[in-house]
Amino acid sequence: MVAALTTARLGKSVVLVEPGRHLGGMTTGGLGYTDFGNKAVIGGISRDFYKQVGKHYGKEEAWTFEPHVAEQVYKDWIAAAKVRVLFEHRLQRVAKERGRIRSIVLERVPPDEAGAPAAKAMESDAAVVVAGMFIDATYEGDLMAGAKVSYTVGRESAEQYGEPLNGVRAKTPSHQFIVRTDPYVKAGDASSGLLPLIQAGDGGKPGSGDRSVQAYNFRMCLTKNPDNKLPIAPPAGYDEKRYEILGRYFDALATEAGKKPTLGMFLKIDMMPNGKTDINNNGAVSTDFIGENYAYPDGDWAARSRIWKAQQEYTRGLLCYLASSPRVLEDVRREMQLWGLCKDEFADTGGWPHQMYIREARRMVGRYVITQADCEHKRVAEDSVGIGAYNMDSHNCQRIVKNGAVENEGDVQVRPTGPYPVSYRAMTPKAEECENLLVPVCLSASHMAYGSVRMEPVFMALAQSAATAACQAMEEGRSVQEIDMPRLQRRLLEAGQVLTYSRPAR
Repeated sequence: MVAALTTARLGKSVVLVEPGRHLGGMTTGGLGYTDFGNKAVIGGISRDFYKQVGKHYGKEEAWTFEPHVAEQVYKDWIAAAKVRVLFEHRLQRVAKERGRIRSIVLERVPPDEAGAPAAKAMESDAAVVVAGMFIDATYEGDLMAGAKVSYTVGRESAEQYGEPLNGVRAKTPSHQFIVRTDPYVKAGDASSGLLPLIQAGDGGKPGSGDRSVQAYNFRMCLTKNPDNKLPIAPPAGYDEKRYEILGRYFDALATEAGKKPTLGMFLKIDMMPNGKTDINNNGAVSTDFIGENYAYPDGDWAARSRIWKAQQEYTRGLLCYLASSPRVLEDVRREMQLWGLCKDEFADTGGWPHQMYIREARRMVGRYVITQADCEHKRVAEDSVGIGAYNMDSHNCQRIVKNGAVENEGDVQVRPTGPYPVSYRAMTPKAEECENLLVPVCLSASHMAYGSVRMEPVFMALAQSAATAACQAMEEGRSVQEIDMPRLQRRLLEAGQVLTYSRPAR
């Protein structure tokens, strides 16, 4: 949305392709509790967005908000800029010639009632888009992959880029089982097999790379308001036995002094305006569907649709379990029963978020790979087009068994040494791979550094920079790799972007 808006404001024609029915991805899909790291480094259209949302609530800025309020800001902006939007279209194939994308073919795909991507396209209604420049601002990076640009999925080894935090973790202290919990179908008997929601294997050698992808979830917008509340229906074929590991965990907690369970141990409930929530994963067993998303980044649409629906079914079942199972502490059950979906949010999907939180999918391997060294200021990119500031944040990647007990593996929460510049080269492919594509979301970063970059305010800032660069490349008659970098940075600063950061004097 920001890339298209920027392009239109710079006087170029633009088409915005949206596979679903809604603009805004996670910003309008339930993530109202903004992850920003440091507000001082958020500028340009990204900052304008939070100011515009603030106006709705009678504030200068708002960093917590209801989904429909965020979406209305986007709708108003797109309408004012007269941006053409192709809803319910997705990429089918890419036509490339002599290192440049010439056109893309789109297929028409209305999402199903669950909000999931359609497994199959409609038989007609294909569209061809011919353009001088292309921006892949999706969470999945399908245009990047279709253009045969190098990318990776999963975790690099700690050795590959010299990143002690990357790869399989020897210890995962956060979002972990805090008491020993038996993982076997028959407690204590490894030969009886593993309970559901636990993966086979030892998780891999610490520090090694793998194809594991940090867990996805839905950011749930719930309410206690009886006039605005919808029931949370269980999924079809709901079976409590699927959540036996959660029941075991409650049993184990009950035997430990000082470990009385609360709902907050299983759901991170952040309040939004008007009594609504942004609920995120928290603790050992929560809304993260650990280990069930590995096939998503490179999957076809049928595979992605299955994963999306499985994530929704898992989350519905989890919330129903917390509200109804006799294994759950009565206080926790009573509190969970107070919550329901919102009638006035996500109306076309029955109150369920229209966007799954795809925390990480493909990542380009471009001209510059952002790594832990950037986050720790051990190297500083001079071609800054935005600033990262959030934690190096990876959610768990595996749920495995160690020493006869269940463990989560992969969660990392480490602060950078301070806000750091994001290199323009990290948004551009290698010149020999594609000359007219910019990738501000699935950009070139290691798994560990991507955990810091991957925040919605940063994506908006980078998208504005990408669109400005694309327009400039057309004006200069150059590839995206060859544009006048000092000129681009001047233009970004004039547009209110933040490209450097100095600590305030004490």
